[in-house]
Amino acid sequence: MAVQLSRRVDFPMIDMAGVSYYPRIYDLAHRFFEDSWAKICGIDYPTIINEMRLGFPVVDVKSTFIKPLRYGDEITANITISHVGDKSCTWNYSFYNQKQELLWESQQVTVCVSMDTMESKTIPDDLKTGLVNLIE
Repeated sequence: MAVQLSRRVDFPMIDMAGVSYYPRIYDLAHRFFEDSWAKICGIDYPTIINEMRLGFPVVDVKSTFIKPLRYGDEITANITISHVGDKSCTWNYSFYNQKQELLWESQQVTVCVSMDTMESKTIPDDLKTGLVNLIE
């Protein structure tokens, strides 16, 4: 099962060549990551950060840039998870434009950490259940 979220490529996301500058693509992926928690676990990411005092920073990234993201494109992100461990999980992103063209793919490993100490922690069962349900 995949989570699908959409967002437009806005003017601040592009460079002088008229395409999204690669750090903006990672920023877009992170925005989708944050938005996906409510759909996956029924809890929004600000609650996870501020109330549960947990974060999920990226510790490994692999990406393939296939075609440019252009100003005005409507990007649909398909997000799946391929692995959930005790303290980490692997997120898979595929970005498509409004023509259904695959533009970008990325695999990103996140680790559950305490926001107070930044030390790794076991993923709580309520979050882990939602994450496991997204495994492809």
